[in-house]
Amino acid sequence: MKPMHASLALAVALALAACSSSKAPETSAQAPARAAPTAAEAHAFVAQMNKDYKAQSLEPAAAEWVAETYITGDTQMLTAKAQERYLKWLSDEIGRARPYEAAAGIEPADKRALQLLKLQTAIPAPKNPAHLTELTTLASRLTAAYGAGKYCTDANDPKTCRNLDDASKILAEDRDWNDDLAAWQGWHSVGRGMRGDYVRFVELLNEGAKDLGYDNVGTMWRAGYDMSPADFNAETDRLWSQVKPLYSQLQCYVRRRLKDQYGDRMPADGTIPAHVTGNMWAQDWSNIYSLVQPYPGAGSLDVDARLQAGRDAEYRKLLAAFKGKPTADDLAALDRQADAGNALVMVKRAEDFYTSIGFPALPASFFEKSMFLRPRDRDALCHASAWPMNFATDVRFKMCIRPTAEDQYTVYHEMGHIYYFLAYKDQPPIFQGGANDGFHEAIGDTIRLNLTPAYLHRIGLAGAASEDEKAVINAQMKLALEKVAFLPFGLLIDKWRWGVFDGSIKPAQYNTAWWELRRKYQGVSAPVARDAADFDPGAKNHVPTNVPYMRYFLADILQFQFQRALCKDAGFDGPLYQCSIYGNKDAGAKFWRMLGAGASEPWQQTLKTLTGKDDMDASAIIDYFQPLHAWLQEQNKGVDCGWTGEG
Repeated sequence: MKPMHASLALAVALALAACSSSKAPETSAQAPARAAPTAAEAHAFVAQMNKDYKAQSLEPAAAEWVAETYITGDTQMLTAKAQERYLKWLSDEIGRARPYEAAAGIEPADKRALQLLKLQTAIPAPKNPAHLTELTTLASRLTAAYGAGKYCTDANDPKTCRNLDDASKILAEDRDWNDDLAAWQGWHSVGRGMRGDYVRFVELLNEGAKDLGYDNVGTMWRAGYDMSPADFNAETDRLWSQVKPLYSQLQCYVRRRLKDQYGDRMPADGTIPAHVTGNMWAQDWSNIYSLVQPYPGAGSLDVDARLQAGRDAEYRKLLAAFKGKPTADDLAALDRQADAGNALVMVKRAEDFYTSIGFPALPASFFEKSMFLRPRDRDALCHASAWPMNFATDVRFKMCIRPTAEDQYTVYHEMGHIYYFLAYKDQPPIFQGGANDGFHEAIGDTIRLNLTPAYLHRIGLAGAASEDEKAVINAQMKLALEKVAFLPFGLLIDKWRWGVFDGSIKPAQYNTAWWELRRKYQGVSAPVARDAADFDPGAKNHVPTNVPYMRYFLADILQFQFQRALCKDAGFDGPLYQCSIYGNKDAGAKFWRMLGAGASEPWQQTLKTLTGKDDMDASAIIDYFQPLHAWLQEQNKGVDCGWTGEG
């Protein structure tokens, strides 16, 4: 999944709320006019705000962690109440901060801190106390509905019920059209129950955004990029225009190969049915690599098989060491122990990469407190995410790790968040965040680009690396099915939400507009008819949990830009796709310095310290995939590569 991905703790993503005060402001008739605060007073306010912000954040972070790793009605209620108290305090703090924004001679760092206080929020709280309670209750309920979501093939038999893990496994491994369709429809039915709550949730979010002075939540989200919302919208369109030609060639080639597999069941309009991409959301097509592999057998990239073999070897080792004849319960315990041991190996493998470039070892508490497997005794939200719990060294991630290449790469991704938290932990709390949210997602994905065939061979996850042309094209195809295929999906989710938030997409049009955007940007279509009662956006974690998604699109751009700069710093002189900075502490030191800045300066400045440029540039993607792009153009020569509804 897109490391899928990869979101921060909801309690942190909530960040800051609407401007309200516990007391009505005094009128000029009630109190004498007050002098504007001085720069020194503003500085003192920001210092105290940082202390209070840290103290107030601990409870909701802990409550949300428990609520996502132990889903019950009780944990939902406790989380909602903790978030409500937190948001109320933050609302008041933003109100108290307002006078200091105009302080003459205010220090730039203090001015930025006050700006971030208003702009960090993903879920702005309404001033109305009843609406604030309703908002936090809905937020908790939507998160729980997704995390505990299941569908049943027989409503009277609980044994036929499947969760997202089960459905995703079918799509990833089963190439049967009907089996995949049943799993796709089953999981997407989970969204239907969220639709009513989501409509009201949007209304309350917009109410909170308007209390902050924005016309809607989408405008507020786009205001957090050190540029105007309109300029940011134009920037995302510009970046998409740079990469669309490569994506279009990939989509064209893949759909032709899928037609070889499925024949006339493939649409004649040039789109790809979402359920045959190997991924629940058609955002990552790497699971269908075997169907579209350019040169079967060239190179050895079967990471899945080697990971599964490692896990199975662990199980056999445990079984051989067992004293006596194991019972069924014993075998189940050994199976679980093998899964846990394998998960730890996968985590330590990722940590090894980061420490090889000079990053510190992870704190012991990370291994003690993280969730690496799906609990067997309760519901939990398995969507992989990294969590900063205390603005210091209590960092964790939760994930239900399986022995697959997809999950191994996700571990590398989530580890990027963890190390970003650690790199900027000495910044004031308000600056403990990414330079922009795309940076946060790009760190681990940059490391993912370094997992070259040569590196995978070095650590035992692939056969001997081959650099002949066929092996190169195969390796590039496999990565493009993950990275390039994701680009339009990363763009369209927030394009959809911006329309929902500004009212141009009405509730009755939620699902229709969703599929129009999927068709326009991805060339992907619904495999069966959908109607207004469906809520397919709700089948994607980031919609019910209200995590902004443009960060993932930006990360897909930034990671290649970061990689090009890091390879230059490492002294690498060759095709970008061959570069791995594994073991290079010079590149690692420069990377760590960039991470340490956190959100303390405009992202353009942070970007320039690493890349020498102060604007995002997708040309590095084109550089990286140059061999594949040329090959795709040759393969698609004479083919109409458009699709109905494109552009």
